[in-house]
Amino acid sequence: MQLSVSILMVASIALVCASQPALAAAAAEYPVKPVRVIVPFAPGGTNDVAARIVAEKFSERFAQSFVVDNRAGANGVVGAEIVARAAPDGYTLLVASAGIAVNPSIMKSLPYDTQRDFTPLGMVGGGPYLMVVHPAIGAKTVKEFVAWTKARPAQISYASVGVGSPSQLAAELLRMVSDIDMQHVPYKGGSAALPDLIAGRVAMFFGSISTLNPQMQAGRLRAIAVTTLTRSPALPEVPTFVESGFPGFEVNGWYGLLGPAKMPAVLVARLNAELQKVLAAGETQMRFAANGMEPAGGTAAAFDERIRNEMTKWAQVVHAAGIKPE
Repeated sequence: MQLSVSILMVASIALVCASQPALAAAAAEYPVKPVRVIVPFAPGGTNDVAARIVAEKFSERFAQSFVVDNRAGANGVVGAEIVARAAPDGYTLLVASAGIAVNPSIMKSLPYDTQRDFTPLGMVGGGPYLMVVHPAIGAKTVKEFVAWTKARPAQISYASVGVGSPSQLAAELLRMVSDIDMQHVPYKGGSAALPDLIAGRVAMFFGSISTLNPQMQAGRLRAIAVTTLTRSPALPEVPTFVESGFPGFEVNGWYGLLGPAKMPAVLVARLNAELQKVLAAGETQMRFAANGMEPAGGTAAAFDERIRNEMTKWAQVVHAAGIKPE
C-alpha cells in the first residue's frame, strides 16, 4: 500500500510539472481560438458597456474574436462562477464590477472563494455613483436632502439595484454619516427602479451616470452629488460629497478584468499589457467618457490589492448598517 501511494504521489507531481511548460507554451501562442468574455449582468449597463469596448479592441489587437457573453444573476455571482470553474488558459475571462468585493459580506455562501479562485488581470475603469432625487423634493444639495429627510422620520424610502449592491451601500453610508432614517426598496436593476423614482414613489437613488443622465436631461430627476473624490468630467457641474460637507465619503463604481485562478504569469502579463494599451487609446477614453466612466489601468497586483481592500471596507459598512446576509 505504501508503494502504491508513493507511486501515485510521484505521478501527480510529474503531471503538475509537465503541465506548466505546456501552459506557458500555450500562453505564448494565445489566442488561437475565440475568447469568451463573461459579463455577469444584463446588457446595457456600464459593466456591459465597458466590457464590450475592451472586447472589441482586444479582438483587433489579438486578431481573434473576444465575444461578450451576458450571464446575469445573483448580483454577479452566476457569471463569476462560470469563470471560477473555467480552465486557466485565458479563453474564459470576466469583467466584474465592484460587487464582486461586496458579495462575500452579503451572501451566506458563494460557489467560489473571491480571493482564491480568480486571477486579477487589471482594472478596466470606473466612475462615480450619482445621487438623484425626484424634482418635487425641494432639496438641491446633500445637506438639504438630509434636513428634508430628518423632518420626515421613517417616511422616506430610497431605491437600490438590490440588497447589498453598491447603490444600497452608498445610501447606507449616507444614512450612517448623516443619522437619517430611510427605508430601503430594492429593485432588480436600475431600469426597474426608474419608473417608481420618476413617479415619486421612492425619493432617492444612487445609480450610474449613463443610466440617469437621460432622465435628468428630460427634467424627470435632479442630480445632487457624485460619490467620487473628484467631480465627473461627464457632469462637471455636479459637486462631490466631500465638497458638499461630507469628508471621506467615497463610493467608486469600478470594473476589472479577471480570469480563473492559476493562469500562467506570461499570459497575465500579456493581457495586462494589452489592456493598458487599449485604455490609453484616445477612442477608448472618449467612449468611456460618453458613458460617465474613466479608464483605469494599472498592474494586476494593484488590482488584486484593490479587491482585497474593498472587501474589508464593505464588510465593515455591511456590519455597521445591519445588512443581513441572504
